[in-house]
Amino acid sequence: MRLLHTSDWHLGRTLHGVDLTAHQQAFLDHLVDVVREERVDAVLVAGDVYDRAIPPVESVAQLSDALHRLSEHAAVVVTPGNHDSAIRLGFGADLMRDRVRVLARLDDLTRPVVLPGDGHDVLVYGLPYLDPDAARHALAGPGADGPLPRSHAAVLGAAMDRVRADLTARAAEAAAAGRGAPRSVVLAHAFVVGGAASESERDIRVGGVDHAPAAVFDGVDYVALGHLHGPQRVGDGDGPTVLRYSGSPLAYSFSEARHAKSTVLVDLGPSGAPGVRLVPAPVPRRLTDLTGPLDDLLGAAGEPHVDDWVRVTVTDAHRPADLYRRVRARFPHALVVQHQPPARESGPRVADVTAARDPLEVAAEFVQHVSGARPTEAEAAVLRRAYEQVVAAERSA
Repeated sequence: MRLLHTSDWHLGRTLHGVDLTAHQQAFLDHLVDVVREERVDAVLVAGDVYDRAIPPVESVAQLSDALHRLSEHAAVVVTPGNHDSAIRLGFGADLMRDRVRVLARLDDLTRPVVLPGDGHDVLVYGLPYLDPDAARHALAGPGADGPLPRSHAAVLGAAMDRVRADLTARAAEAAAAGRGAPRSVVLAHAFVVGGAASESERDIRVGGVDHAPAAVFDGVDYVALGHLHGPQRVGDGDGPTVLRYSGSPLAYSFSEARHAKSTVLVDLGPSGAPGVRLVPAPVPRRLTDLTGPLDDLLGAAGEPHVDDWVRVTVTDAHRPADLYRRVRARFPHALVVQHQPPARESGPRVADVTAARDPLEVAAEFVQHVSGARPTEAEAAVLRRAYEQVVAAERSA
């Protein structure tokens, strides 16, 4: 059985105000090609399909088209993430019983998608994003003294207890029918201990904790994780359970500029560890951080990056004149332009304001702190006039 694991599409997201729809569409087109060329049996989408609970109409149409095209070649299993609305994403799930399955409810925890294999079925369980404040009551179970502890580890552990119990029962049924033990896959949207985060994931901290241990997923063959945007394996790597984040298909912050975006091809045989291969995702436009004096960046140092999305940090001692226009003329896709002069070892970092100090001197120190130089005579004259006008207005009030 060959599976393709992906997550965190964030359809509808922008990058510093730039519409990413065309770039996300390029990834979805690539995904369809991979599914067809690699003869994938099922596509697993582990949450954050949309970027927000109420997505733009264009994003809904984009997802509909993607699911239609993917389902022409493979089964598709989708679970919601913390950015999605489980109810909205799961609308119509009961009608999509053929090639597209949306596992968005707690009732679906013990209703896996069964992928028939040659002697061994593959059971795909979906854990929608479990917010502890809501799930700790629903997952406590009958006869419980009260809700589960307020933590991600508690609700994920309770959900996986149900998955493991169902898996054990189905394995017994398979043995009684003379079939091999089923292989098992879990889709989950969570922050697992050991994962490396970036700046673009939404904080899911509850009670001061945002993560859960990898051990809560013990007992299954492969865990297709979503939430963290960098592709990575988590867990100690010694046990039989393989846990991986596929990562997001695009870089959604400059902290992801060095990520090698990909999807995960997973091969499950009758026994043994899953085989894993990363398939690089297309890069419609690179993200690059550029730092240095403006003349250097406008010269040879910036030449390889004129077509990139760039964050430009200019380090000249004094803020260059017409900074933004000059940077944009060189880098038409500049998303961030900022001036950060070198730290000065002498001189006040913050103006010391007291009633005994000359307000104009305080203002001059602030200008020096921001720009790296004291006000020119013309600037000092402007400050003086402004101050005198304020004082005069206070006197006449």
